[in-house]
Amino acid sequence: MTGQHGSALILWDVDHTLVDVGPVSREIYATAFASVTGQPLREVADMTGCTERAILMGTLAVHDIAYPEDKLDDFYAALAVAANELRGRMRSAGQRLPGVPEAITALAREGIVQTIVTGNIKPIAMTKLEVFDLADRLDFEVGGYGSDGNSRPPLIRQAWQRAEQKYRVQFPGQRVIIIGDTPLDIAAAREVGVRSVGVATGSSSIDELTSAQADAVVPDLTDTPVLIRAVFGQGRQE
Repeated sequence: MTGQHGSALILWDVDHTLVDVGPVSREIYATAFASVTGQPLREVADMTGCTERAILMGTLAVHDIAYPEDKLDDFYAALAVAANELRGRMRSAGQRLPGVPEAITALAREGIVQTIVTGNIKPIAMTKLEVFDLADRLDFEVGGYGSDGNSRPPLIRQAWQRAEQKYRVQFPGQRVIIIGDTPLDIAAAREVGVRSVGVATGSSSIDELTSAQADAVVPDLTDTPVLIRAVFGQGRQE
């Protein structure tokens, strides 16, 4: 794999980096929870930067559901069904964030693999991105998903390994780039030994992402040349 910048693996976060589905994330949980337990959903564990597995375990604990790990597969299936049923609701209540299609297109070069590392399980992530016409240039087969672990670092490692196996190329740590909106994305990248670009389109400010020691920080994805410089380490952007 070759190209202007050589081979690289771009790992996009989904929520508040590429799309914002507003209240629909909780609605997906409410629908799935009622389907699996027969009970109404009272509370959802904190979703910020967390994986689906961790959110589910926390939510089940709040509701005193016994043997929660035994119910994970049923919940994953129910969440996927609920997300698919709520496609129209996502489209009306949510949005793809400004500059996202142009950013993904600009990074779609020879030698560059783009996928996602997200707390969502794979079917939910795919549904969200399909709804907003963002799926075509992303390789979901090599992503890291919320069913892969309780925290972000294992998801990054899974995606990195899957991409190297599929494309039969080694991506050095400096050529693996996390693009996300929370300090947890940045911390996970540092723990695994890859680069990070913070995007201040979620609840975290530029200062917070900078303090988390992102390799670069951008306010949003609307300035494609600035993003490309940030991704490939051509000067720190803040």
